[in-house]
Amino acid sequence: MSDSPAAPALRAVIDALPNPVVVIDETDRIALVNGAAEDFFQASATVLMRHGLADLVPFSSPVVQAVAQVRQTAGVVNEYAVTVGTPRMGGERVVDLQTALINDDPRFALVMLLRRSMAHKLDLQLTHQGAARSVSGMAAMLAHEIKNPLSGIRGAAQLLEPALTDADRTLTRLICDETDRIRNLVDQMEVFSDERPLERLPVNIHVVLERVKQVIAAGLGQGITLREDYDPSLPHVLGNHDQLVQVFLNLAKNAVEAMGTEGGELMFTTAFRPGMRLAVPGSAVKVSLPFEVCIHDSGPGIPDDLAPHIFDPFVTSKPQGRGLGLALVAKIVRDHGGVVECLARERGTTFRILLPLLQDNPAAGGGVEP
Repeated sequence: MSDSPAAPALRAVIDALPNPVVVIDETDRIALVNGAAEDFFQASATVLMRHGLADLVPFSSPVVQAVAQVRQTAGVVNEYAVTVGTPRMGGERVVDLQTALINDDPRFALVMLLRRSMAHKLDLQLTHQGAARSVSGMAAMLAHEIKNPLSGIRGAAQLLEPALTDADRTLTRLICDETDRIRNLVDQMEVFSDERPLERLPVNIHVVLERVKQVIAAGLGQGITLREDYDPSLPHVLGNHDQLVQVFLNLAKNAVEAMGTEGGELMFTTAFRPGMRLAVPGSAVKVSLPFEVCIHDSGPGIPDDLAPHIFDPFVTSKPQGRGLGLALVAKIVRDHGGVVECLARERGTTFRILLPLLQDNPAAGGGVEP
């Protein structure tokens, strides 16, 4: 690699990157590292370039397989929660990993180490899933233990009403209204207790998003504009049309409410992200999640103290909110085998949903596309 006339320019670019970068040659030897990699491994470039890739990672590390896969497919491969380093070079550390070829040349693979940003988000996603399951159990209990007594209380108030004075009837109507309010809240929570398998069919995600845009546009205030940036080549996703509409409608309504009367921009984007894979808990299997749908808004953003808990039930910044909308989003996305995350922007918020493609779910109900 040092014989290439582009090597000095490449070295300057790599050295400017803030994340550790290691370039591997065709013999799996280290051909180039940047300053961030020297700091990360606590060794100079001269020392590191005396070693091979296997010297930096534990035995059977997915880093080796990632490099091999990149050379075969010429694509980009991401791995999460990967252990790199050795005690001799500063100890082992857990990082995210992104691997790609340099100029599509299979001789040189570039490995970038990211300090667990995505891995941390996936850990949070599993926490959100656990929170949704907790709400499921609580909703089932509430439906059984609360709705039946509420019906009795309401019925008793209705029976008393004819025999009361007008002033006392105000109290019985108050009892009926309050029991109805509690029943409606329990009805909303019952959605979480429904653990039946989804009826899933091939769904065009752009049809889903257009339906959401139509609903949002009907009640959109002045000063808020809708935009889209779609990847038209995306295949279908195996999902439930109505529930996916519910997911993106919840997110879009939240975004519009966040922007409020000041106005702003609501943008829908779709993209294909090859190499995005998620480890399934309790299994060595990794599921590919290359299907990305994002909803961006230009609102004030989510308060820092709420951001880590935004998908937990009963967490909300709305004065009249119940904090169940995003918990429902997390449950539906989980039922589709996907991931949802909230990303802070310089101005506004992005909700990103990663889903498996149709062909990744051959065993799911509802059939497959011919």
